[in-house]
Amino acid sequence: MKLIIAEKPSLARNIAGAIGNMKKHPRHFEGGGYIVTWAFGHLFSLADIEHYSPNPDGENRWSMKNLPCFPEKFEFELKKNQEKQVDSGVRQQFETIRDLCNRDDVTEIINAGDADREGEIIVRTCVMKTECKKPFMRLWLPDQTEETIMQGLSEMKEETSYDNLAKEGYARTFIDWLYGVNLTRYATLKTGTLMRVGRVIVPIVKAIYDRDMEIRNFKPDIYYAPYSLTEQGGGEVELTSKEKFDKNSLSKAQELCNKYNEAKGVVTSKKTKKDTLSPGKLYSLTKLQNVLGKKYKMPMDESLRIVQGLYEKGYVTYPRTNSEYMATAEKGKVKQILSAVEKLGYPVKFKDGKTIFDDSKIESHSALTPTYKIPAKTALSEEEAKVYSTIMRRFVAVFCSEECIAQKNEIKIDVGGMEEFTLKGTVILEAGWTKYDDYNKKDKILPNLEKGDIIDVNFTPKEKETSPPKHYTIETLNNYLKNPFREEKANAQNEDDAEEYRAIFEGLELGTEATRTGIIENAIKSKYISLKKDVYTILPDGEHLIVSLSRMGITMDKYKTSYLGQALKKVYKGEITVKDSILLTENEIKRVFNREEKDTDDGFVGDNVGVCPLCGGNVVRTKFGYGCEGYKDGCKFSVNNVILDRIISLSHMKMLLEKGKTGKIEGFISRKSGKPFSAALKLEDGKVSFEF
Repeated sequence: MKLIIAEKPSLARNIAGAIGNMKKHPRHFEGGGYIVTWAFGHLFSLADIEHYSPNPDGENRWSMKNLPCFPEKFEFELKKNQEKQVDSGVRQQFETIRDLCNRDDVTEIINAGDADREGEIIVRTCVMKTECKKPFMRLWLPDQTEETIMQGLSEMKEETSYDNLAKEGYARTFIDWLYGVNLTRYATLKTGTLMRVGRVIVPIVKAIYDRDMEIRNFKPDIYYAPYSLTEQGGGEVELTSKEKFDKNSLSKAQELCNKYNEAKGVVTSKKTKKDTLSPGKLYSLTKLQNVLGKKYKMPMDESLRIVQGLYEKGYVTYPRTNSEYMATAEKGKVKQILSAVEKLGYPVKFKDGKTIFDDSKIESHSALTPTYKIPAKTALSEEEAKVYSTIMRRFVAVFCSEECIAQKNEIKIDVGGMEEFTLKGTVILEAGWTKYDDYNKKDKILPNLEKGDIIDVNFTPKEKETSPPKHYTIETLNNYLKNPFREEKANAQNEDDAEEYRAIFEGLELGTEATRTGIIENAIKSKYISLKKDVYTILPDGEHLIVSLSRMGITMDKYKTSYLGQALKKVYKGEITVKDSILLTENEIKRVFNREEKDTDDGFVGDNVGVCPLCGGNVVRTKFGYGCEGYKDGCKFSVNNVILDRIISLSHMKMLLEKGKTGKIEGFISRKSGKPFSAALKLEDGKVSFEF
C-alpha cells in the first residue's frame, strides 16, 4: 500500500476521487493500492521560548530574563490553541498519520502538500515526527483535476529532489520565529502594549506610515506652465509646455507665452500607421489581486480565499504563483484547455512565443489559468464568478484568434524653434481581444492636420498646483512589495518585466505570493492599517508601532527584510545553509539587545524620567511620550515622543528635565520648507521650545 498524506482534507477528497473506488474511513480513504489521509494545514508549530529557556521566576508571563532566545535546535510541537492546549482533533489526526505510516502493509509514503515551500514542510514535519523511515516520494500538483492527479502519481520524484525547497521553508520558519518571538516580546515589554513585530509585517506597515506622513506633511505649491488651446483641422489643438515657472515668476511665464504666440506653430511631421495591440499577460496571484481590488474593491484576503476555493474544486491552476508565464513543457496542456474553452464559443487558437511561454521567468509555478474543467453557470457564487471570469477572460484574450487592430497617429508641432510638442492619438479599428478582456483606453482622434500647416496658438500661463503623493492602493502596495527598490510608475501592460523577475528570484520582494495576503490581513486585524474600498491608510496603533520601534532602535525596514529574503533564496539555491541564515538573523537581533547608540530609548512604559517642572511630581514614560503622574490632580505637563518627525529619546528627556535644555539634536523636519534642521530643546514654564 502507498500512503498519500495531503495537506488538507479537500485535496485528500480530490485525490481519492481521482483514484476511484476508495472506501471512506473516519480519518482516511483506502482502496486500489492506496491510502489517503490528510493534515489540517500546519499540525505542528515551533515550540515557544519557555520550552528552551523557562522563565527564571517560574511564571508563564513574558519576561526580559529569558530574552533573547536562540535555540541550539528548533523543536516542533503539536499546534496549540489560544489556551495553550492541543486540540483533540489535531492530536487525533496526527496519531492517524503516525499509525498509518507505521502500518506493516504500507511500503511507501507520498508527500501531497501544496506545491510550495509551506506545503513541502507541512507534510515533511508530520512524517519526521512519526520517525518512520520508509521510502518517501513527492506528489507535485499544478492543479487538482483528476487527469493531473493521476498523471502526477505516475511521474513522482523522490522527496530528496525537493530538499532545497524544504530547507528554504524551514529557514523561513526559523527566521520568522526568531524575529517574531524575540522582538514582539521585547517591544511589548518595553511599551506596555502588544507589539506584533515580524520580518514582513513591520516593513509593510512602515511603507504605509511613510506614505501617509508624506501626505500629512505635504505643503501644496503653485507654479505656472505655458498652455494653449485652439481649434483647427476640425478638432482641438492642445499644447502644454514642459517649461515650469514658480509662483513668483508669473511675469517670466507670460514673457515666454508672448514669444510663443508671436512665433506661431508649424506641423513638422505627421505619422499614421496601423498596429496590432497586444493583450496583457496571464495572471500571477498579485496581478490578479490588483485587478480585482481595482475593479471590484475586493480585499486581498477575500480574493485569495475565493481563488483558493476555485483551485480546490479543480477549476483553476495553483494560485500562489509569482509568474505571468507558462512553461514550455506545458504547451500540450494549454492546447487541452483551449479545446475546452473553444466549446464555450470563445474564438481562441494556440499561440506560441516568449510573451506566453518563458521558462526563465518561472520559479516554481506557471501563471494562473483556468483548467479544462469548466464550471457550470450555477456552480459558482456571484463572487466566485467574478474571480473565475477575470482569469478566464484574460486567458481568452491572450489566445484570442481575433487581433486587435488600431490606427496610431502622431503629429509634431514646432513653435518658433523653441519647443516641440507631440500630439498622439489612437483609434481602435478592430476590437479583437478587447471584446473579452478589460481595455479602458478610449479612442483619441487628432485634428486633421498635415505637414507644413501653420498653427495658430494662444499661450497663456496656466496656474497649476503641486500634488501630494497618493495613498497606497491594493495595486500600488502590491507593486511596491514585489520590488520595493523599483521606482513607482504606471505599469504598461507589456513593458519589459526583466527587472521585476530578477527582484523576485533574488528574494528582494517583501513577503511572497503565498504569505503576503495573510500578513496584510494580520496588520488590518491588529488595527495598524485600514483598508477602505481599495485604499490603505495608517491607523494610530500603526503610527505607535513604527515610532516605538524606531525609538527602541528596531529598524525593520525594506532593506533588512530584503536582506533576509535574499538569504532564503540562497538557501534554496544551495549557496548557504539553513544555519547560515539563522546566524544572520541572530546577529540582527543581537544588535537590538546589545546596541550602543546613545540616541535610542532604553526605557519602559512607567519608568521614572525626572521631576515635573510644574508640580514637582514624577514624570514617567507613557505610551505616546512623557507625562506627569499628577495628571489625575490636574497637572497637564506632557511631552510627545516625536517632535517634527524627530524621536525624543529617554536620554533627551532626562537631560531636559535635569538641566532645562538638551544638547543639539539633529533631524527635525520643518513643516514649512520640508527641510531638516538641528536645534536644542529648552524648557520654560513647563513648555518645550527650540533653541537654535
